[in-house]
Amino acid sequence: MKKEIIAATNNKGKLTELKKILESHDFAVRSLADMGITVVPDETGSTFEENAGIKAREIFAIAKKSVIADDSGLEADYLGGEPGVYSANYNIEWLLEKLVGVPYEKRTARFVCCLCFINEDGEESFFNGTCEGKIGFENKGENGFGFDPIFEVSEGVTLAMLTDDEKNAISHRGNALRKFAGFI
Repeated sequence: MKKEIIAATNNKGKLTELKKILESHDFAVRSLADMGITVVPDETGSTFEENAGIKAREIFAIAKKSVIADDSGLEADYLGGEPGVYSANYNIEWLLEKLVGVPYEKRTARFVCCLCFINEDGEESFFNGTCEGKIGFENKGENGFGFDPIFEVSEGVTLAMLTDDEKNAISHRGNALRKFAGFI
């Protein structure tokens, strides 16, 4: 029998990724909508871990069931780690504008993901994953979401150019979820 877990996100892209990976590890993933939960927790933390914990705790308090919450974002080295935990507030155009004139070799970046899992007994566990790459100069690819079309995992190849399975095999969220699956 599959273990039921609530994915504490309203982001359709994240929900799709969480379902695809977790269901392959014998979890029955329920969305907030599936559970009739309309609360959108405020991400007031200053770290990915704080924000993942805030979301998981708030949804756990409502549902009293196992919850997994994610906070993730892009850290561009040239920009001192921006946009970081504020990634959802920015877009590709903003990032490309900030990096105008910056040579390719200085456009190093990483996607970071922190997952917070709370089991039905209220015990919390955290899992982190990263994906290293560079910020390209233009959108490439039709898959993925967010910054995927400009995040190059190898020269000229963005996350948005990969299939879901290829992306999940190397992505920050995929790496964190594999750690979680190994823990559970």
